[in-house]
Amino acid sequence: MTGRTPVLSVRGLSVRFLMPGGRGVAAVTDAHFDVAGGECLALIGESGCGKSVLASALLGLLPGNAQTAGAALLGDLDLLAADERTLARTVRGRLVGLVPQSPAAHLTPVRTIRSQLEETVAELTGVRGRTALRAAAEKAAARAAFPADHLDRHPHELSGGLAQRAATALALVGDAPLLLADEPTTGLDRDLVDRTVDELRRHVDTAHDVDKADSAADADSAENADNTAGRRDRALLMITHDLAAAERVADRIAVMYAGGIVELTRAADFFGAPGPRHPYSRGLLDALPDRAFTPIPGLPPELGALPGGCAFAARCDRASDACAVQPPLTGTAACHHPHAALTEAADRA
Repeated sequence: MTGRTPVLSVRGLSVRFLMPGGRGVAAVTDAHFDVAGGECLALIGESGCGKSVLASALLGLLPGNAQTAGAALLGDLDLLAADERTLARTVRGRLVGLVPQSPAAHLTPVRTIRSQLEETVAELTGVRGRTALRAAAEKAAARAAFPADHLDRHPHELSGGLAQRAATALALVGDAPLLLADEPTTGLDRDLVDRTVDELRRHVDTAHDVDKADSAADADSAENADNTAGRRDRALLMITHDLAAAERVADRIAVMYAGGIVELTRAADFFGAPGPRHPYSRGLLDALPDRAFTPIPGLPPELGALPGGCAFAARCDRASDACAVQPPLTGTAACHHPHAALTEAADRA
């Protein structure tokens, strides 16, 4: 969709949890998407639809009763097939930076934020020396708007918003090719939401700017190519409920419902004209206070008892007998009765 090489290519990713009594919960079903270099893809949907499970699958952080299928290629590495040693020593922090959904649970409770930042800087960047580490940790904190006078506090001394900013600072340290931000704006006021997502976006745009600068530079400068090769292909996968944040920084929107991706389209088309094509996506926008402020009727289905056919049919005013068959993702939407799209917008997507 972007014309650039994918940093992450997900094909048929499915996650199923095996429960007592032989019951299965289909948390993610047959997800397909790419995230290209220089791109932010925002994954949105109601709570419980499988967004965070998908993120955990990419990092090998699922519980023992989870079964995965499909592939998630980060370059030549299949994240779903990688062993724990590879994930721990090569992927987490270095190739994939994570802004976790529950930052307080990911911060070490008995150590200050400064010590955790300094340790991460030393491990991921090779910076050594007390003075240099201190300066690098403070710089990392400033990127995430974490106040310097709170660096010597422990996690339990921080508000939820400060813990979120600390986790964001840690995720940015490694300048990873893929930044995976799971609800990165939780607990933040509007100004800090904007600043945080702008910084996450800058992680992507800096790499893209370097790429453009390289094309204009001397082609014989091997040293310059070596220094920037690892920075060309950064991408951001942002999981969020904050549609204003998604509209601010995303290039494309993926909408998830009942474990499946039901729409994948350009952000400009999703939030502007012609608007979303899937009825569920339209419902998400119409529920916003600055739009129709109309809730979607009904409740999502249980992931352990999904209906046959379209999972949204019971809540959809456009449903028909055709919805008894699961619709494929055709064009930009997985729907038998999608809303009309402008031809040029569909062609761009």
